[in-house]
Amino acid sequence: SLGGADLLRRAMGKKKPEEMAKQGEIFRKGAVERGVDESVATYIFDLMEKFAGYGFNKSHSAAYALLSYQTCWLKSHYPAEFMAAVLSADMDNTDKVVILIEDCHRMGLDVLPPDINRSIYKFSVPNDGQVLYGLGAIKGVGQGALEGIIEERMQNGPFNDLYDFCRRVDGRKVNKRVMESLIKAGALDKLGPNRASLMARLQDAVQMAEQYQQNARIGQDDLFGSSADEQNIAPVDEITVAEWDEEQRLSLEKETLGLYLTGHPIERYEKELRKFTDCPLGELADLTGITSGQGYMSQKNAKDYKLAGLMIGMRIRKTKTGGKIVSAVLDDRTARIEVRIFEEQYEKYGYLINKDKLIIVEGNVAYDDYFGGYRITAKDIYDITEARQRYAQRLEIKLSEAKMANGFVAELSNVLKPFREGDCPVWISYMKNDARAVLSLGESWKVQPSDELLTRLTALAGENQVNVIY
Repeated sequence: SLGGADLLRRAMGKKKPEEMAKQGEIFRKGAVERGVDESVATYIFDLMEKFAGYGFNKSHSAAYALLSYQTCWLKSHYPAEFMAAVLSADMDNTDKVVILIEDCHRMGLDVLPPDINRSIYKFSVPNDGQVLYGLGAIKGVGQGALEGIIEERMQNGPFNDLYDFCRRVDGRKVNKRVMESLIKAGALDKLGPNRASLMARLQDAVQMAEQYQQNARIGQDDLFGSSADEQNIAPVDEITVAEWDEEQRLSLEKETLGLYLTGHPIERYEKELRKFTDCPLGELADLTGITSGQGYMSQKNAKDYKLAGLMIGMRIRKTKTGGKIVSAVLDDRTARIEVRIFEEQYEKYGYLINKDKLIIVEGNVAYDDYFGGYRITAKDIYDITEARQRYAQRLEIKLSEAKMANGFVAELSNVLKPFREGDCPVWISYMKNDARAVLSLGESWKVQPSDELLTRLTALAGENQVNVIY
């Protein structure tokens, strides 16, 4: 019947073996009753079941085969050109761009940041083995503005500095907001000492460019008689400030590009994480011995591991009983792993589960055939400060005799005070020409060894003079 056929269709779609076995029995019985040999009926049903797995017309298969061959040939012989084309085709889809950039890294291709003097609208190949980021993949910058910038560069040459750039582009299309996006993405890096200085100079550069363009429209020379065409030199008193710290620079880069291109927030912690995690995510396969083909969520050889990564995405779903299960993805540049967090852990550690946050997860690792990768079921979760408190022996500050002068002890006390009542002991390693001593501060001076504390202590004691000892 039509109803029976629909039930078979549904069973095929769900791909449940037990349901297909029932439908097979019904099919064979009905066929035999209508005079069809049972072996023929079995052959027909098995063919339908196989086709339901994944199948289509021979003509479709032939076209797929040809396209697959051409694609593989291009990717093999012209990898940079191929990846530039694929990235350009999906440049509006940030999620796809992220995956494709990772493919480029795996293929050994250098992905260069956008460059206002070299990049075109799409991704391009400046040299063998290199893919240059397309300006069109920068968020917050319209196609019309970019086409105007590229046309100006092609006609009148590269931009010399920020003022030259502001002076030559169409301010109606390339407004200050567009320029800010270009700076954050790194596209204007060649026009100044660093991104923070470019941002600090932007307001003055825009105002001076507007004045220049207004003078040019009315044909006015400046007080010294130089014509508008000669005003291509940047102001002498340009503002120069210290570059943004790594965290801010990468955060703004991700805001405009959708990914971390020139670095990764986890880089600064890599050596430290190796002190208390079992391995980077990319080494998990070698360490566990768990591979695919062992069934959905195979527990063979699975055991507890401590892993760390940046949380790059999460979703929350409700169970049939009304509870919550969180699925998150951790990334440490070497690989990614899915983290499953049940309601009890979510209620306990919810304050840590935020996008772009570095977390350490302790839990059971297994290979998920359906997901196609590793999954860790979380038991404990903590951030880098809590990890230091758990595993660090002490926080050590190296000081010389010269450093101790001019009220240094009072300054040190002021830096430590807001971070007291932690679990990490503080040691002072004091050195002078003829002696050395190690001093352990009292119990009341134990601290929470946060990034902020380490940054303040480094500013006070000097680079490489503050270390967390494990």
